[in-house]
Amino acid sequence: MGMLLTTAVSPFTCLSSMQNFIVNSELESYLRLNRAACGEWTLALQDLLGCTGLVCDWSRPKAEAGSLSALEVGAGMVAALSVSQNLILKHCCLDSPLLVFRVQGRCEVVSAGKAATTVFPFQVIPPAQTFSLRVAADSRVLLLRLADQPDAPHTGPAIGDAITRCIHGFLFQVGFLQDHDHGCRAAETLLQEINGILRGNTAAASATTAIPEPDRRLLKAIIKIRTEPDWQFDLQELSSHAGVSERNLYYLMKRQTGMTPYRYYQRCRLIRVRRRLVDCQCAVPHISRYAGDEGFSHFGRFAALYREHFGELPSETVQWRRRLQAQELLAPALS
Repeated sequence: MGMLLTTAVSPFTCLSSMQNFIVNSELESYLRLNRAACGEWTLALQDLLGCTGLVCDWSRPKAEAGSLSALEVGAGMVAALSVSQNLILKHCCLDSPLLVFRVQGRCEVVSAGKAATTVFPFQVIPPAQTFSLRVAADSRVLLLRLADQPDAPHTGPAIGDAITRCIHGFLFQVGFLQDHDHGCRAAETLLQEINGILRGNTAAASATTAIPEPDRRLLKAIIKIRTEPDWQFDLQELSSHAGVSERNLYYLMKRQTGMTPYRYYQRCRLIRVRRRLVDCQCAVPHISRYAGDEGFSHFGRFAALYREHFGELPSETVQWRRRLQAQELLAPALS
């Protein structure tokens, strides 16, 4: 069996306040679970990682667990776990490599009966190796399942730095995804680059575009859009708040994030609707009401926008979690 690949590179020591603000919301546009029961988490991770034997142990099984987001593409899967209490993933054994990346807090891997190894900032776990993953409360972790399998992963500081730089760039990029196609391309590129790096090719990561240091005026505009859900879009008001002309704000945001102010505003509203759909526990989800609360007056147009941004209809978002809940209810009868 292969050895765990570890590195001591610190991933976010040079992040600006803007970059930290973006990184704090990994994959929020692909939210799958939030305030979910322990059983749902277990079933979701079994499905996403392809490991039916996986078990989740929580320190407080009846309390809120945290959030889980995931995006699956041809090159593998990227999942973001944000846990509000201690979590142990036990009896994990995958058919493909898994890269565990710590974004915040503390995470440890226990493999093949060895002592716990701290993830700092990441570890690569080879296929066919049974392991456990311990995630401390208030931690955020990325799980990257690689479809390809490098025979003998390369190690060393250059490898660690290259992978960290790729993930760092991806986390910034997913804060400003144009739509679902953009998200899939970003994830495919990330996973392919990581696989290439593990095979010893660091050239692609070395060519990765550096993350810009965003203008503080732009930061003010982005924070206003993200944190004031009742605000109605007004470019003149937004530019005045940021202390820059409308024209300059438009080009600042377009140049540094790839999005226009209105597109970003629209996407933030769609993400808020998605969060409510994921959280919905009612028998019949009030999709049109949730959409209306965010200013989408035409339901057909809203559904089309939702699918464009997330790759599924609003009803499919609800059904994904409902399927887990149905499986959880059936589990005792099948055991």
